[in-house]
Amino acid sequence: MVEILPFLKNLTTIPGLSGYEAPIRAQLESAWRPLVDEITVSRLGSLHAIKHGNGAEPRRRLLVTAHMDTIGLMVTSIVDGFLRVTEVGGLDHRVLPGQLVTVHGRRDLPAMVVQPSAHLLPPDNQSGPVKLGNLLVDTGLLPAEVSKLVRPGDLISFAQPPTEMKSETLASRYLDNRASLAALTECLNELQGRQLNWDLWAVATTQEEETFAGAYTSAFLSRPDLAVVIDVTFASSPGSPSYRTYPLGKGPTLGYGPNIQPVLHKAFKDLADRLEIPYKVEVMPPRSGTEAYAIQVAAEGIPTMALGIPLRYMHTPVEIVSLKDITRTGRLVAEFAARLDEHSMEALSLKD
Repeated sequence: MVEILPFLKNLTTIPGLSGYEAPIRAQLESAWRPLVDEITVSRLGSLHAIKHGNGAEPRRRLLVTAHMDTIGLMVTSIVDGFLRVTEVGGLDHRVLPGQLVTVHGRRDLPAMVVQPSAHLLPPDNQSGPVKLGNLLVDTGLLPAEVSKLVRPGDLISFAQPPTEMKSETLASRYLDNRASLAALTECLNELQGRQLNWDLWAVATTQEEETFAGAYTSAFLSRPDLAVVIDVTFASSPGSPSYRTYPLGKGPTLGYGPNIQPVLHKAFKDLADRLEIPYKVEVMPPRSGTEAYAIQVAAEGIPTMALGIPLRYMHTPVEIVSLKDITRTGRLVAEFAARLDEHSMEALSLKD
């Protein structure tokens, strides 16, 4: 069994920018290996953890995914010892100045994102938030030393430590989507000692922030009968539009829209009601903004469901999530997986 809070805190300290997920994959593989029967790595680096069911062959398959890649920065050039950067994944450049980062050069270097004084900026950026192209990363080293240790293309990750806050909430970098990996781990915890009829593929996918490549390829490889995507969604805060955000600590969201199979949505809604797990319905037109789209259209098409964990300040280094939402999401998925049997496809009106 994996204790979720320390596990999640540790996950948020490990880099794994989109396309460069090896460090986080290694940590997940170590944690998941005792919880499943088989672990493999796809050609694009996604981690496949398989828990075998005991139903008759050929067994049906449930795919549950959470992407493991994160946002960050990449060095584009070096000017007088200062690093110019571009984004990996979507970044809110307004919050970057003053942020602690780690430059992954020939060795890891502590650094800080800085902005020049306003009068030194281009005329069109002397007021308002400084654009990413005008920000710099300062390692504090002399230019000659920087040139030895850093090259264009080197990655830069956020470095703020996780902080436990009140009401069982956690603030940290990379909770998108390490919170969902924690929920998937909680699902595997819940299934320990329980018999499954279907095979469960728990998959930590790569490159969601940029290409969805991990979701496309893992869905094509596994060819599941049903799929569930766990990702984060926007949590409400003062001034946020109520129709686009969801309360923190009040359970996951259940996606509903073109990427979601409506009968599968109803099955999750009914199960959450039966388990007394609170939730909100999240309308997702026209696309979900998650891997649900990529998985839905893989191969011949896969009936797919999306669950969202409310998250404040998404795509910043200070995201906030509720631990209750994580554990409730994991439990809901585990119960759904445990209740699948040889008649489930017919009962869901999803017969081949």
